[in-house]
Amino acid sequence: MTDTEPRPVPDTTGATGTTGARGASPATGATAGGSTAVAATAAGRTATPERTSSASGVANVGKQEPSIGRLIADASRDVSVLIQNEIALAKAELKVSVKAGGIGAALFAAAAFVLLLGIIMLSVAIAYFIHMTGLDLAWCYLIVFALYLLVAGVLAFVGYRKLRAIRPPDRAIHQAQETKDALMHRG
Repeated sequence: MTDTEPRPVPDTTGATGTTGARGASPATGATAGGSTAVAATAAGRTATPERTSSASGVANVGKQEPSIGRLIADASRDVSVLIQNEIALAKAELKVSVKAGGIGAALFAAAAFVLLLGIIMLSVAIAYFIHMTGLDLAWCYLIVFALYLLVAGVLAFVGYRKLRAIRPPDRAIHQAQETKDALMHRG
């Protein structure tokens, strides 16, 4: 080569087509979008403009820009990959959340079991306190049992009243019927 001939600028983008920060190649100044730039050589001379492809990282001297169809296909593929990665991230986060939720539910079940044991012990203690008044122990246990029956009866009555107050979703049923009728008359 003579001093008047331009030197080719080496491709430093690598096999993956990645460039430096913000998509600019350190050697060519080409952006990730494939635009041209003139790079300075070590001796201070400028090299000829060169076209780089951000998709392959290979210099495309004299080739045409990618077609609109190709760009749309690439964008579609990238969106698909992005969505797949988002789904994978959501699955990973949900797996952690489900595991934590399972542990929490197991701890609540254990707490409920311990509370049940505590209620049994409280029942025995109440029976013994009643026994201290001079009643026979068997009658004391029957009194505690009757108290539990009374509490259960009150709770069942209140629950029954609440369930009777529930009404069907009349507006939603009416709207669904209107939609059904409109679709039947339309077709």
